[in-house]
Amino acid sequence: MSDENAATARAERAAAAMFERDRASQALGMRIIGVRPGWARVAMRVRGDMVNGHGLCHGGLVFALADSAFAFACNSHNDVTVAAAASIDFLAAAREGDELTAEATEIWRARRSGVYGITVSNQRGEPVALFRGRSHRIDGRVVDRE
Repeated sequence: MSDENAATARAERAAAAMFERDRASQALGMRIIGVRPGWARVAMRVRGDMVNGHGLCHGGLVFALADSAFAFACNSHNDVTVAAAASIDFLAAAREGDELTAEATEIWRARRSGVYGITVSNQRGEPVALFRGRSHRIDGRVVDRE
């Protein structure tokens, strides 16, 4: 197996293990679409119980989707990594029935820190939000088996 294939397999195992324990992402109906080292794509359909008083998807749930993609991307190297900071810019509204996809990309990673950019888009490919996360690696591995 090539180094690239081994790294992708490790990222997939780490994401699967994290998702299995991630009751919040599961409860929100999130699905991992793809993962590889430093990158993840996660999708979620906006349900009726996710809209606010204006009939729009609650911003906290858009943030949660982006945050989950961030988590899968920054843990894809199999080092236990947590969020140190995050911010979001909302660009457009999402509505009930919309299929949102968050794509997380590693911008920079060194020793114990990393910076990730996450774009949330709707089913038409229109950007809904831009999220930026800073990660911090703590001790441990996501999965024991490499």
